[in-house]
Amino acid sequence: MARLSIRIDLGPDHRVGPGKVHLLEMIAEHGSISAAGRALGMSYRRAWMLVEAMNKGFGRPVVDAQIGGKSGGGARLSPFGADVVAHYRAIERAAEESALPFLAKLSAPSANGT
Repeated sequence: MARLSIRIDLGPDHRVGPGKVHLLEMIAEHGSISAAGRALGMSYRRAWMLVEAMNKGFGRPVVDAQIGGKSGGGARLSPFGADVVAHYRAIERAAEESALPFLAKLSAPSANGT
């Protein structure tokens, strides 16, 4: 079955799509940028750069990071970051629901066999 993938272009060099949103979800789940990166098979540097790009693009933090220390550092989504994830997933669900009949037609074999 065909599937819809949503990328939202918010401005020049500022976009949010499934990869960045999944990274935010993994940060929320694992409590750390490095653990989220590992879970997604990406380096800490790449994960950090994506978070920084979102922070810059939105003009406010999507992740609150705690500096490491005796008990170690960590990261969690800021309230705004949690909103970004929730709004993106809501847009994704609404778009997929609207597109479902068209996606089904693209996935179905045609009557003439092509």
